[in-house]
Amino acid sequence: MTTATDVNQPTLQPAAPTGRRMSWPVLLLVIAGALALTSIVRIITGADGITNVSQMSTALQLAVPIGLAGLGGLWAERAGVVNIGLEGMMILGTWFGAWAGFQWGPWTGVLVGIIGGAIGGLLHAFVTVTFNVNHIVSGVAINILALGATRYLAPLAFEGHPGGSAKQSPAVESLGNFTVPGLSDGLRDLNNQGWFLISDIAGLLGGLVTNVSWLTLIAVALVPATWWILWRTAFGLRLRSCGENPVAAESLGVNVYKYKYLAVIISGGLAGLGGVFLSIVANPFYLEGQVSGRGYIGLAAMIFGNWMPGGLAIGAGLFGYTDSLNLRGGSENVHALLLLGALLLIIGAIWLAVRKKYVQAVITLVVGALVFAWYAGTNEVPNQVVSATPYVITLVVLALSAQRLRMPKADGLPYRKGQGK
Repeated sequence: MTTATDVNQPTLQPAAPTGRRMSWPVLLLVIAGALALTSIVRIITGADGITNVSQMSTALQLAVPIGLAGLGGLWAERAGVVNIGLEGMMILGTWFGAWAGFQWGPWTGVLVGIIGGAIGGLLHAFVTVTFNVNHIVSGVAINILALGATRYLAPLAFEGHPGGSAKQSPAVESLGNFTVPGLSDGLRDLNNQGWFLISDIAGLLGGLVTNVSWLTLIAVALVPATWWILWRTAFGLRLRSCGENPVAAESLGVNVYKYKYLAVIISGGLAGLGGVFLSIVANPFYLEGQVSGRGYIGLAAMIFGNWMPGGLAIGAGLFGYTDSLNLRGGSENVHALLLLGALLLIIGAIWLAVRKKYVQAVITLVVGALVFAWYAGTNEVPNQVVSATPYVITLVVLALSAQRLRMPKADGLPYRKGQGK
């Protein structure tokens, strides 16, 4: 029997997300369908580079810093703090990681880079949690402060050292890579056969076992670790409750300020680790401007993933893949992807028509026809389009996924200790 006390009793359990979740079998079917469609496009266009081992290996390397920034955003926002400052925390990670790395070794650089990002997170938490400053304003200020601080410190720390300058650090030793013997060569040979779907899957898997940095392995492991901590532990339940209903959490004895601080500091540390990856793994040195908006793309990957680690990882992989087109056969590969985009839009139009959303279906079909006309009427795309592809994909994906998103209810809202009394 339910009593009045039971009805009024607040609960720590966050509200379930609205909307329908995609089950694992359906998700795997969608991924298989996307791979099959990509394979068809590869065969039609002859652009073998869109699924070869080298392309996938590069995509993985470019996805890691985006994914780490996205994980950082996930930790902060699940506790109710919007973290626009991910870009600045990544910048701090690049500088601190390279500064310590060239002096005391790469693994020391990794640790110090994480601390550098965590310092940015601590500052963001101090301003937003303790003083209730607008989260967006604080995040932008962190980005500006990080950029200014590293620009000021770089000449002091790097000039006078071999290979160092006002905008670049001396080289940092490699953390080392690993390749799975036998499996890597076998998958590469299979990928070179050009078979439908099988070769494309081999290319995808080959990129995961060929010349992979140890830091990449750590970053990939952080995705399931984050899921387990936030969704399978009492600590994670309390932290998420602070982002859903901090008043209810406080009434049940949760120290909301403490959990928000911890979440944002961890967020900064993860973003800092993403910066370390850029200045030690992707490049063996710090270079001014090397973050290049990846903090914002990481935030977009987090939103695309609906504030869930698995979806975030898929988003980071997508953005990393499109970014890798700049480095390997960019014009030819992006031109082939125009055909893929046209086919996806046509399939989307059919799906919308089946659901009786006729206006949206017609608009989608028209856009798909225009993209196909672009593909059919050209042999290549300008280099400017290749460079802009990751950012265009970011905007398109966010626009298409906006209707199914569900952010934590108290995300970004001001909170004062004891306000529920």
